[in-house]
Amino acid sequence: MRKTLLAASAVVIALSGAAYAQTTIITQDPVTTNSTVVLPGEVRTYVMEQSVPSISYQGEIAVGAALPETVEVRRVDGYDDYAYTVVNDRRVIVNPQTRTVIQVLE
Repeated sequence: MRKTLLAASAVVIALSGAAYAQTTIITQDPVTTNSTVVLPGEVRTYVMEQSVPSISYQGEIAVGAALPETVEVRRVDGYDDYAYTVVNDRRVIVNPQTRTVIQVLE
């Protein structure tokens, strides 16, 4: 009986630890997973909530492409590593130093 109770307790502790670890991961810096960049949730929310006019642009808007100086980008409040703009009705997050597209939000 004691071994059964001990084994059951060990399973509960192991499972609760795994669940706890999965819910408490906080990423401050962008993380690249294959071709996708995982942004802090606050950055995505901020960009989606902003009301800015869309800019018409004939070039390619893709992750890794640099936007020309003629495209105005705006900084994300509280996150100096991120800027955004709206191009051809698509919200785009860019690196403000290089103007490289980090992510195109859908």
